[in-house]
Amino acid sequence: MNNQAVHRSQRETRKRIRLEKRASPMARSENRYGYLFVSPLVTGYILFLFLPILAAFTMSLTNWSLIGEFHFVGLQNYHKLFTNDTVFVKTIWNTLYFTVLLVPFNVIITLALALLLQKAIPGIGLFRTVIFTPVVTSFVVWAIVWKYILQTKNGLINSLLEMVGVHGPAWLYTTALAIPIVAMVTLIKGLGINMAIFLAALNDVPKMYYEAASIEGASKFQQFRNVTLPLITPSLFLVITITMIGSMKVFAQIHVMTGGGPGTSTYVFVYYIYEQAFKYFNFGYASAVSFILFFIILALTIVQWLGRRRWVHYED
Repeated sequence: MNNQAVHRSQRETRKRIRLEKRASPMARSENRYGYLFVSPLVTGYILFLFLPILAAFTMSLTNWSLIGEFHFVGLQNYHKLFTNDTVFVKTIWNTLYFTVLLVPFNVIITLALALLLQKAIPGIGLFRTVIFTPVVTSFVVWAIVWKYILQTKNGLINSLLEMVGVHGPAWLYTTALAIPIVAMVTLIKGLGINMAIFLAALNDVPKMYYEAASIEGASKFQQFRNVTLPLITPSLFLVITITMIGSMKVFAQIHVMTGGGPGTSTYVFVYYIYEQAFKYFNFGYASAVSFILFFIILALTIVQWLGRRRWVHYED
């Protein structure tokens, strides 16, 4: 009982202090200035994020073509997506397939490159620059270049294969190859940014841990598994999250390289949204697809965020 009385007294004291601070002229002045300083950010958030999201959700409940009459249809667009749209189902699987291909290979290769390029050897700066250069290249330009490289008859790759007597396939016009090829092109372009993140994380690992592990007789692989990998897990979590979100929103390279083909074999979410909105002018239907994409990305991100405590170090 005594402890309860003490705790109750402490809570009441803290509450009284907070009320006194709020009631003081200085506190009220600080609050006003605080609201004033955050108001531009809050206003921008409302005008350019919250209201457009609300308008898009409202549009997803209509069959509006943007130039015709506005007709409210409720959840009909969402019902049609999951019950009467085989292309949408194909789009979901294509997007997930692209993500599964891209994310693991991106993480593994960029981490391996960061480990190799971490060492101070002659010319290492040039190699880092070469790997990072595609990051600053426009996705459209990058996709156009690779589209010419992968041409069936006059492309660079098939021309080189012809020199050794091998007839190259139609890389971008074969159903089984189209998404893996686009994933490879996307992978090469994005290596630099994730490699830079891993390089920064590796350089932050204290050297004394490696010295202690070496004294204990740990091999290089054991040092990597028990020292390096646990200490870079925050950066690993960041790379996995941003790469996953980026892969779910892939568009430019699909639009330029394959146009969704052959058939619908490379239809992904954003390309399908683009087609419905700007080719068929089904803006209500396209908005419904975009909200499905939003909830899928949100769900995957929440799952990763909730699971981070199991393997990410430096978390409370």
